[in-house]
Amino acid sequence: MVTDRKEDSDKSPVNQGPEKVSSEPNKIGPATPYDFDGKNLTAYGGLLPVGTLLERIGFRQLVEETLKVKRQTRAMPAYQFILAMVLACYVGFSRLHHLRFLQREPMLTGILGVLRLPPQCTFWRFLASLHGSVAGQLLEVQRCLRQRVWEAANVRLSAVVLNTDTTVHTLFGNQMGARKGYNPKNKGKKSYQRMSSEGWCIQWESTPPGQKSESCSLDSREEGN
Repeated sequence: MVTDRKEDSDKSPVNQGPEKVSSEPNKIGPATPYDFDGKNLTAYGGLLPVGTLLERIGFRQLVEETLKVKRQTRAMPAYQFILAMVLACYVGFSRLHHLRFLQREPMLTGILGVLRLPPQCTFWRFLASLHGSVAGQLLEVQRCLRQRVWEAANVRLSAVVLNTDTTVHTLFGNQMGARKGYNPKNKGKKSYQRMSSEGWCIQWESTPPGQKSESCSLDSREEGN
């Protein structure tokens, strides 16, 4: 007797191994040992001193106290979203689309204390949920960070000169914010009219604890003369 049933003709699938239980995320902080003389280099190892610096100057406390984020995030807290984008920019990934290359980077996930980064769409939703007033709050965070870094380095600025000028960035295609304006190289093309500033520190005092004050000139215009 010939049976033509599906359960008799199809081959039974091979039993697959059980999925491994996800381990806890690595924790990388100021107490993490490091070495500059080893033969093997850790990928993106430069994030360790950056993460240590941000932790010692109170970056997390400053962000949580200054930024008013009403949306409750599930993947990561708001501070970790901001820290992930800052560290990604530091290693050269300036676009959210590039974060997929760092999704399971041990150094980055260790500093953030997560198993892996959320997908790109989650970062976009986080940025879209921020109110317009957050831009001013981020500027306040930058101001406080500069002040804390200068105080930690014992730098006392006496004068700063900012040279502000417009920069033309030619665009091809229809991009948001593009308009026709002054563009001597590509006349009639749409472009971004950006404002850029270059700063020179005229004079600053480096006064290490217990030493006599010394004045150092950092005016970049004097170097060309």
